[in-house]
Amino acid sequence: MSKRAKIILGIIVLFFAAALVWFGMKNKRNIIEYETETPFKTSIVKKTVATGKVTPLEEIEIKPQITGIIDKILLLEGATVNKGDLIATVRVVPNEQSLLSAKGRVDNAKLRTNNSEITYKRNKQLFDKGVIARAAYESVELTFNQAKQDLKNAENDYQIIKKGYSGSGATANTNIIAQMSGTVLEIPVKEGDQVIQSNNFNAGTTIASIADMRKMIFEGKVDESEVGKLINGTDIEVSIGAIEGIKFPAKLNFIAPKGTEEGGAVQFKIKADVTLDDKYFIRAGYSANADIILEKRDSVLSVKEALLKFDRKTEEPYVEVQTEDGKFEKRTLKLGTSDGVNIEVLEGVTIEDKIKVWNKAKKSDDNKEDD
Repeated sequence: MSKRAKIILGIIVLFFAAALVWFGMKNKRNIIEYETETPFKTSIVKKTVATGKVTPLEEIEIKPQITGIIDKILLLEGATVNKGDLIATVRVVPNEQSLLSAKGRVDNAKLRTNNSEITYKRNKQLFDKGVIARAAYESVELTFNQAKQDLKNAENDYQIIKKGYSGSGATANTNIIAQMSGTVLEIPVKEGDQVIQSNNFNAGTTIASIADMRKMIFEGKVDESEVGKLINGTDIEVSIGAIEGIKFPAKLNFIAPKGTEEGGAVQFKIKADVTLDDKYFIRAGYSANADIILEKRDSVLSVKEALLKFDRKTEEPYVEVQTEDGKFEKRTLKLGTSDGVNIEVLEGVTIEDKIKVWNKAKKSDDNKEDD
């Protein structure tokens, strides 16, 4: 054998040996050592978060009883008021046509009263002399009294149109009075603004809104997929955006029977009574979130959701459990409640089983195994 042939043969032998070593190393790396975890018992709480705001339980709007112009505003927003306190006054600016018409009715009533008085005095003299019967006299007297009452009514109507009140009504219509005790949330008008009384065709101008800030409720919305799991009386926790790190206890007291469609999903309104802390002042309209427990399971057999796989054909969940010879076998699971991290296992594994942790091979093999 020539020297050249020997060199070629040596190179072939070296390549063959290198190939054997490479395949041996590859096969050795293919025996992946997976980490394992065992099932455990824990409490699983499934929650939902409802977004909304906190508002006063009792809030009213104060509207005028007469049309006019705001003359004075005596309180500022944020002031504490008691029922009956004066908030503002309204100055009446009468309609000229209505005022002239009312004045004409007063003049007509005076003419009828004067005429009835003359007739009454004449017939009274005749009655005192016995010329006319009592029935005739009483009829004339009734007519005179009616004329006086009509005059009084016409004068009252005239005063109401002119000033907004009559002598008997004092200033009840022009004084804006607080109808409940609480805090003045808003005064949307200012002095000089024209206001309209509430009537059958107009809600009227709001002069002030008052609320009892000691009683607050949470108003929010939940999705239709979760509303069926809510129960009145459930304890919830309300987090207010403006007050960090504090959760206020609340109790669910209302679930809307009808939902509204928003962004393609049906939302249902909920309300809850909030228990306040005297250390914090809660303002009306604060944005808030409510943590609502939908389902709770205490001390149940669970595994981490990251350990689960799903069969491509049946879509059933499964894990791989280590056997005595170090291999792994597939176990189909029956699952229960999940909190997004841990999930309850009803059937399929026991607390002693060792479950494969997916993609936790040796570092040198991680990339290949992922591929």
